[in-house]
Amino acid sequence: MSSRIQQLGQQLMTMATPTDITLYTAATPNGIKISIALAELNLDYKLYTIKMMDNEQKEQWFLDINPNGRIPAITDKLDGKEIRVFESGAILQYLVDRYDKDHKISYPHGTPEHWEVTSWLMWQMGGLGAMQGQANHFKRYAPEKIQYGIDRYVNETRRLYRTMDTHLGASSHGYLVGDRVTIADIACWGWVAAHTWAGVSLDEFPHVAKWLEKLLQRPGFEKGRHVPKPHTAFENDKLTEAELDEKATGARNWVQGGMKADAAKK
Repeated sequence: MSSRIQQLGQQLMTMATPTDITLYTAATPNGIKISIALAELNLDYKLYTIKMMDNEQKEQWFLDINPNGRIPAITDKLDGKEIRVFESGAILQYLVDRYDKDHKISYPHGTPEHWEVTSWLMWQMGGLGAMQGQANHFKRYAPEKIQYGIDRYVNETRRLYRTMDTHLGASSHGYLVGDRVTIADIACWGWVAAHTWAGVSLDEFPHVAKWLEKLLQRPGFEKGRHVPKPHTAFENDKLTEAELDEKATGARNWVQGGMKADAAKK
């Protein structure tokens, strides 16, 4: 273990910085972004696990926190007033703006590196997450196999991985931006970890594969990825396509039920 990782491990074992943050989350690529960032910043927080399969995210009390009815979301106190922040990218920006004064996972606002981080964060929010999410849907959750939809979104996800792979191949430090892990890396990591579920192999993206493993060695990633329950994405790498489809059955029924319920609403 490198001295850097040892140093990070010691940091995580020290008393966490108290906050008024409550994290509302579930075990998804978007959800673990926030728990990883909180672990990297060594922030103490309250945890509320949203019961997604019971559609708790559609209950009014949660819609008052995130009107879009999705996870993750946080509440915090600012100048004595409770605030809400929803959308994972916005939460990451909030956390570094307020709590990362030493720029452990960010760069000073207005610097070239800051805007590079912002660019990759928006790339993930508007591209990688959106396209891989659609690949997941057509590959695992659609009621019938529509090959055009599968090909469209799996290949677009592969194109985005290729963009990332080319960029990481030119990075002297192995991160998306500069000499440190940032919220850009954190935003992308959970999605890349789930590549097999979307039907994407990392064999053609060696720099992405190396980056994925590099970040997994960080205590903050190791701790944060297991919130609110053990992270199991890597277990999918050992399963056959038939086993993956079987594993998706419960979630497929839930997705289809949710779509029907939304369509029936006036």
